[in-house]
Amino acid sequence: VADGAAAAGARTGRTAPSTCPARGPRARTAGRMPLVRVPRGTAVTVEARNAGVEDTDVRGPLRLGTVNGDVVVRDAGDAHGLQRLATRNGSVRATGLAARRVEAGTVNGDVDLRTTTSPVRLSGTTRNGSVRVTLPADPPPYAVRATTVNGRTVNDLPDASAASNHRLTLRTVNGDTEVHPG
Repeated sequence: VADGAAAAGARTGRTAPSTCPARGPRARTAGRMPLVRVPRGTAVTVEARNAGVEDTDVRGPLRLGTVNGDVVVRDAGDAHGLQRLATRNGSVRATGLAARRVEAGTVNGDVDLRTTTSPVRLSGTTRNGSVRVTLPADPPPYAVRATTVNGRTVNDLPDASAASNHRLTLRTVNGDTEVHPG
Protein backbone atom coordinates (compact mmCIF):
# COMPACT_ATOMS: atom_id res chain seq x y z
CA VAL A 1 0.00 0.00 0.00
CA ALA A 2 1.42 3.41 -0.90
CA ASP A 3 0.21 7.02 -1.00
CA GLY A 4 -0.60 8.27 -4.48
CA ALA A 5 -3.29 8.09 -7.10
CA ALA A 6 -6.26 5.86 -6.40
CA ALA A 7 -6.16 2.36 -7.79
CA ALA A 8 -8.06 1.81 -11.01
CA GLY A 9 -11.75 1.39 -10.27
CA ALA A 10 -11.38 2.42 -6.61
CA ARG A 11 -13.99 4.73 -5.15
CA THR A 12 -14.11 6.66 -1.90
CA GLY A 13 -15.67 4.62 0.89
CA ARG A 14 -15.49 1.40 -1.11
CA THR A 15 -13.73 -1.86 -0.45
CA ALA A 16 -11.39 -3.23 -3.09
CA PRO A 17 -11.08 -6.94 -2.26
CA SER A 18 -8.19 -8.90 -3.69
CA THR A 19 -7.83 -12.66 -3.51
CA CYS A 20 -5.14 -15.05 -4.65
CA PRO A 21 -6.48 -18.36 -5.93
CA ALA A 22 -5.09 -21.62 -4.55
CA ARG A 23 -5.60 -23.42 -7.87
CA GLY A 24 -5.84 -22.55 -11.52
CA PRO A 25 -3.75 -20.56 -14.01
CA ARG A 26 -3.26 -17.57 -11.65
CA ALA A 27 -2.12 -19.72 -8.69
CA ARG A 28 1.53 -19.40 -9.74
CA THR A 29 1.44 -15.60 -9.37
CA ALA A 30 -0.40 -15.65 -6.05
CA GLY A 31 2.86 -15.15 -4.15
CA ARG A 32 3.36 -11.69 -5.63
CA MET A 33 2.37 -8.77 -3.47
CA PRO A 34 -0.29 -6.51 -5.01
CA LEU A 35 0.43 -2.77 -4.92
CA VAL A 36 -2.48 -0.50 -4.08
CA ARG A 37 -2.20 3.31 -4.16
CA VAL A 38 -4.61 5.41 -2.12
CA PRO A 39 -5.23 9.15 -1.76
CA ARG A 40 -3.55 10.91 1.17
CA GLY A 41 -5.65 10.70 4.36
CA THR A 42 -7.44 7.50 3.35
CA ALA A 43 -8.12 5.00 6.14
CA VAL A 44 -6.50 1.72 5.11
CA THR A 45 -7.55 -1.74 6.28
CA VAL A 46 -5.63 -4.79 5.07
CA GLU A 47 -6.36 -8.34 6.20
CA ALA A 48 -4.12 -11.13 4.93
CA ARG A 49 -3.44 -14.77 5.62
CA ASN A 50 -0.12 -16.52 4.96
CA ALA A 51 1.41 -13.31 3.62
CA GLY A 52 3.18 -10.24 4.91
CA VAL A 53 1.67 -6.76 4.80
CA GLU A 54 3.74 -3.68 3.95
CA ASP A 55 2.62 -0.07 4.12
CA THR A 56 4.79 2.81 2.91
CA ASP A 57 4.01 6.53 3.02
CA VAL A 58 0.27 6.21 3.60
CA ARG A 59 -0.93 9.20 5.63
CA GLY A 60 -4.14 8.02 7.25
CA PRO A 61 -5.44 5.65 9.92
CA LEU A 62 -4.09 2.11 9.51
CA ARG A 63 -5.53 -1.27 10.39
CA LEU A 64 -3.13 -3.91 9.12
CA GLY A 65 -3.33 -7.58 10.03
CA THR A 66 -2.18 -10.99 8.93
CA VAL A 67 -2.06 -14.48 10.41
CA ASN A 68 1.32 -15.76 9.16
CA GLY A 69 3.65 -13.00 8.05
CA ASP A 70 5.25 -9.73 9.08
CA VAL A 71 3.53 -6.36 9.27
CA VAL A 72 5.94 -3.63 8.13
CA VAL A 73 5.15 0.09 8.15
CA ARG A 74 7.44 2.85 6.84
CA ASP A 75 6.79 6.59 7.11
CA ALA A 76 3.05 6.20 7.52
CA GLY A 77 0.10 6.88 9.76
CA ASP A 78 -1.81 9.90 10.93
CA ALA A 79 -0.88 11.97 14.00
CA HIS A 80 -4.57 12.12 14.98
CA GLY A 81 -5.57 8.52 14.29
CA LEU A 82 -5.48 5.00 15.66
CA GLN A 83 -2.93 2.64 14.13
CA ARG A 84 -3.63 -1.09 14.62
CA LEU A 85 -0.88 -3.47 13.53
CA ALA A 86 -1.25 -7.19 14.21
CA THR A 87 -0.03 -10.61 13.20
CA ARG A 88 -0.06 -14.00 14.87
CA ASN A 89 3.18 -15.56 13.59
CA GLY A 90 5.55 -12.84 12.49
CA SER A 91 6.98 -9.53 13.61
CA VAL A 92 5.46 -6.06 13.65
CA ARG A 93 7.96 -3.39 12.57
CA ALA A 94 7.19 0.29 12.11
CA THR A 95 9.54 3.19 11.40
CA GLY A 96 8.38 6.76 10.97
CA LEU A 97 4.95 5.94 12.44
CA ALA A 98 2.65 8.86 13.25
CA ALA A 99 -0.27 8.18 15.59
CA ARG A 100 -2.43 9.41 18.42
CA ARG A 101 -2.97 5.79 19.51
CA VAL A 102 -1.04 2.64 18.61
CA GLU A 103 -2.05 -0.99 19.18
CA ALA A 104 0.61 -3.41 17.95
CA GLY A 105 0.78 -7.10 18.70
CA THR A 106 1.82 -10.59 17.74
CA VAL A 107 2.05 -13.98 19.42
CA ASN A 108 5.34 -15.24 17.97
CA GLY A 109 7.65 -12.44 16.91
CA ASP A 110 9.03 -9.04 17.88
CA VAL A 111 7.25 -5.71 18.05
CA ASP A 112 9.58 -2.83 17.03
CA LEU A 113 8.02 0.64 16.84
CA ARG A 114 9.70 3.98 16.02
CA THR A 115 7.27 6.88 16.15
CA THR A 116 7.51 10.42 14.78
CA THR A 117 4.83 11.61 17.21
CA SER A 118 4.23 11.00 20.91
CA PRO A 119 1.09 8.84 21.00
CA VAL A 120 -1.30 9.40 23.90
CA ARG A 121 -1.68 5.60 24.18
CA LEU A 122 0.67 2.94 22.89
CA SER A 123 0.35 -0.79 23.46
CA GLY A 124 2.89 -3.36 22.25
CA THR A 125 2.38 -7.04 23.08
CA THR A 126 3.84 -10.43 22.20
CA ARG A 127 4.29 -13.78 23.91
CA ASN A 128 7.50 -14.97 22.31
CA GLY A 129 9.63 -12.02 21.31
CA SER A 130 10.74 -8.59 22.43
CA VAL A 131 8.86 -5.29 22.45
CA ARG A 132 10.95 -2.21 21.61
CA VAL A 133 9.60 1.34 21.32
CA THR A 134 11.50 4.46 20.32
CA LEU A 135 9.66 7.75 20.77
CA PRO A 136 10.75 11.15 19.42
CA ALA A 137 13.46 13.02 21.32
CA ASP A 138 12.14 14.85 24.41
CA PRO A 139 8.78 13.05 24.66
CA PRO A 140 6.20 14.16 27.23
CA PRO A 141 6.03 12.26 30.54
CA TYR A 142 4.63 8.73 30.12
CA ALA A 143 3.12 6.35 32.63
CA VAL A 144 4.89 3.14 31.58
CA ARG A 145 3.78 -0.40 32.36
CA ALA A 146 6.36 -2.84 31.03
CA THR A 147 6.27 -6.53 31.95
CA THR A 148 8.20 -9.66 31.01
CA VAL A 149 8.51 -13.08 32.61
CA ASN A 150 11.75 -14.23 30.95
CA GLY A 151 13.69 -11.15 29.90
CA ARG A 152 14.74 -7.69 30.96
CA THR A 153 13.00 -4.33 31.03
CA VAL A 154 14.72 -1.09 29.97
CA ASN A 155 12.91 2.24 30.42
CA ASP A 156 14.98 5.27 29.41
CA LEU A 157 12.08 7.72 29.80
CA PRO A 158 11.93 10.14 32.73
CA ASP A 159 9.72 9.04 35.62
CA ALA A 160 6.11 10.16 35.28
CA SER A 161 3.21 10.07 37.65
CA ALA A 162 0.37 7.60 37.17
CA ALA A 163 -1.75 10.66 36.37
CA SER A 164 0.17 11.30 33.15
CA ASN A 165 -2.01 11.72 30.06
CA HIS A 166 0.38 9.57 28.01
CA ARG A 167 0.50 5.80 28.61
CA LEU A 168 2.71 2.99 27.33
CA THR A 169 1.95 -0.69 27.87
CA LEU A 170 4.65 -3.17 26.81
CA ARG A 171 4.12 -6.89 27.48
CA THR A 172 5.88 -10.12 26.67
CA VAL A 173 6.42 -13.50 28.28
CA ASN A 174 9.69 -14.55 26.61
CA GLY A 175 11.67 -11.49 25.59
CA ASP A 176 12.71 -7.98 26.55
CA THR A 177 10.70 -4.78 26.85
CA GLU A 178 12.45 -1.53 25.98
CA VAL A 179 11.40 2.09 25.59
CA HIS A 180 13.77 4.90 24.59
CA PRO A 181 13.52 8.53 23.48
CA GLY A 182 14.90 9.14 19.97
